[in-house]
This record gives sequence, structure tokens and C-alpha cells, in this order.
Amino acid sequence: MQALELTDYRAHVARMYLADTSLEEFRLERDKLFGTHPQSAIPEPERASFTGLGYFPPNPDVLVEAEVRPAAGEIDIDTGGPDGVVHYHRAGIIETPFGELSLWWIAAYGGGLFLPVRDATCGRGSYGGGRYLTDTVKGTHGRGLQTLSSTRVRLDFNYLYNPSCAYDDAWLCPLPPPENRVVAAIEAGELSYH
Repeated sequence: MQALELTDYRAHVARMYLADTSLEEFRLERDKLFGTHPQSAIPEPERASFTGLGYFPPNPDVLVEAEVRPAAGEIDIDTGGPDGVVHYHRAGIIETPFGELSLWWIAAYGGGLFLPVRDATCGRGSYGGGRYLTDTVKGTHGRGLQTLSSTRVRLDFNYLYNPSCAYDDAWLCPLPPPENRVVAAIEAGELSYH
């Protein structure tokens, strides 16, 4: 049953993100999940030959602690698929060494934090549409974005990952809005799939 498979997949993702493991162990577990789970974004015909995702080498220079300053605003992103238009509230603005990024709150049942990023590596090594640092609706808690207080976060760009649409055109994904596009190259996280 597809609904139970998807629930199992999201639970696996949440356990993986919350586990006390190294970046290398995390990446190995992610590769295993992508290569074997029926809800993987890797197209089913490619899973048998799947040997793992590509990543930038671990980069200690992309760990950032920053204040989240309050900011108002809303944005609607049309996914072009069955989810339709997804509504987001700006939860705050984070000043990083790579540029300013808006942190979004998904305005849906239960909600969740969403931090999409498009940087100078996109289309030149990493997925052209941009990557995500966190999407807590999907269970990505505690690695890419850690809350330190009600106004402070730790970002680890080594955990940047591709949206599902980067692996298969069957998926439709919200991509980073213009304000989350930075000119700096963030040489960390996941590379393009193909």
C-alpha cells in the first residue's frame, strides 16, 4: 500500500536525520535508502544498478551559526502537480557568509520549516534548480538546520540535498524563490544525480 510505504520512508528519513552518526555514516545510510526503498526518488529501473549519490567532500567551512531576524512576508509556490500552490510564511531571515536566506514556514496542516537554496554550483556540479537544507515536513530535522534558541540557528551546508525532481521528472518540487538565490558557490552537500 503506497500510503504506508510513504509513511515508512518518511519515518526512515526522520530516524536517519536524528541519529547520532557522522556525515559519512549518514551519507551511506541515505544511499542505502535511495537504492532500496520503494518510495525512493530514484527511478525504479535504475535502483538495481544504483551505487550511490555524489557529494562534495566534507567541508568544515560551511558550518555557520547565525541569528534569525524576524521578517514578515508570504510566498506562494506553484508545484505544478497535485499539491498545487503551496503557501509559505517567512519565518525569518538568516545572514550567512554566502548571502542572506529566507527561512520559510510551510502554511499547511502541522506546518514545517523549509530552507531552499540556489547557489553558484547549481547547474555546475550540483542540481541546477537548487537544493534544500531542510524541509521538516519530510523529516529532515537536526542536521542541515539546528535550532540553538528561539532566535539562533546552526546551519551545516554539508547536508544540502537535491529535491526529488532532480532524480526523476515524475516528481514536481518547489524550487528556491529569487530571494534564496545567492551568487556564492557553496561547495558542499549533494551533487547532481546524472
